[in-house]
Amino acid sequence: MHHFIFKDNELYCESVAIADIAEAVSTPFYLYSSATLTHHFNTFDKSFGELPHLTCFAVKSCSNLAVLRLFSTLGGGADIVSGGELYRSLKAGVDPRRIIYSGVGKTEEELRYGLVSGILMFNVESEQELDRLQQVAEEQEMVAPVAFRINPDVDPKTHAYISTGLAKNKFGIPMEQAENIYLRARDMKNIKILGVSCHIGSQLTEISPFTETLHKVKLFVKRLESLGISIKYLDLGGGLGVRYQDEKPPHPQEYARALKEEMQDLKCTLILEPGRVIVGNAGILVSQVLYTKQTGTKNFIIVDAAMNDLARPSLYDAHHDIMPVNRKADGAADKPFQKADVVGPICESGDFLARDRELPPFEQGDLMAIMSSGAYGFTMSSNYNSRPRAAEVLVKDDKFYVIRQRENYETLIRDESIPDFLE
Repeated sequence: MHHFIFKDNELYCESVAIADIAEAVSTPFYLYSSATLTHHFNTFDKSFGELPHLTCFAVKSCSNLAVLRLFSTLGGGADIVSGGELYRSLKAGVDPRRIIYSGVGKTEEELRYGLVSGILMFNVESEQELDRLQQVAEEQEMVAPVAFRINPDVDPKTHAYISTGLAKNKFGIPMEQAENIYLRARDMKNIKILGVSCHIGSQLTEISPFTETLHKVKLFVKRLESLGISIKYLDLGGGLGVRYQDEKPPHPQEYARALKEEMQDLKCTLILEPGRVIVGNAGILVSQVLYTKQTGTKNFIIVDAAMNDLARPSLYDAHHDIMPVNRKADGAADKPFQKADVVGPICESGDFLARDRELPPFEQGDLMAIMSSGAYGFTMSSNYNSRPRAAEVLVKDDKFYVIRQRENYETLIRDESIPDFLE
C-alpha cells in the first residue's frame, strides 16, 4: 500500500503532482510520502498489540533526519550500525533508551559514543568486541548494557548478498560458542547482560525462517536461564520483505501472529528492527529522460539518474517497477510498449535501472518514476563519476518539503585540499 496514485493520468504523491515537484527542485530526486511512512510504521508496530515490544527502525535503510524524526514521534526507536547513524538518530530526537547498536566492526570511539549517549543496548558480535567494550566501559567508569548477536544458521531464502544468518556469514556468534561468551560476560565488572539478538537477512518473503530462528533462540534463552543468566530483551532483528515485482511477502499481522505464538512461554520484551517493510514502498526516485537511442539490437532510455543514485539494480540485479509521471506525455500514449534498457550517464556497463523491460513509450524530456526506492536508495548512493547526490523530498498532504538539498559541484570538493608542494 502506498500513496503514489494517478489522477487524470498524472502521477501524484498524496495530493501533490510529482511534475510540479520536479519543476521546483529539478531531477533526479527521492520522494517520500509521509502518509505511507506513517501507515506502514503504525501497521507494523500495532500488529504486535499488547505483547511487550519495541520497534527500532533500521536506520541503514533510510537515514534522513526527517524520516527518523517522523518515526520517533510515532514511538519508534532506532537500530543503528555506526557512529554516524547514532549521531543522526540523536539529532533527529530519537530517545537513546530506544537505540540498539548492531554491527560487526564497532570502533573503540563508536563504543564510547554509544556508551556515554546512554543507548539501550549493544548487540555484541564477537568475543574481542566484548573485551574492547569492557575496557571502554571501565575507562568511563560505566556499565555497558549488552546482548550478543547469535548466528542461528538458518537459511533466509533471500539474495546471497543480504543473507546474514548462515554459518558462512560474517555476522554474529555461532550458537555453539555463544554460551561460553555469555558466561565470560557475566563475570565482567563493567558489562551487564540484557538480551539475546539475531538477524537472519533482508527481503524475506516467508515466515518459516523467522519462526525457525525464534524457536532456536528461545531454546538458547532457556538454556541461559538455567545457568542463572536472566534475559530481558529478545532482539529478532528485521528482514520482512516487500513487493518489488511478483513477491508475495506476508502481511505484518501474519508475521506478528506467528511470532507471538512462538513467544508465549517467554517473558522477554521483543525488539524488532524493521526497515525495508516500512520505507521500501514509501519512496520513489524521480528522473528525467535525457535521450532515447536505438542500436539495431537494443533500445536504450537514457535518464539523469544512475547507479550512483540507486545501486540496487546493479548490485543485486533488483527489479523496480518503472512508471511514467505523465501517462500521456507528448501524445505518446497510443504507441505500443517496447523492450528497452533504462540506463544512466555513468561510465560503466553495469549502470542500469532496468534491462530488457517492456515499458510504455518514453520520449526525451519525459519524467520517470522508479518505484519502491525508499529503502536502500539514497543511503547507498555515492558521488561516483563526481556526480552530486540527489535531493530528498517529503510530501505531507498537499505540501512538499525539501528534506535534503541537492549537492552541487562545490560540495563535491568541499573537504579536499591541494598540498603546498603542488601550488
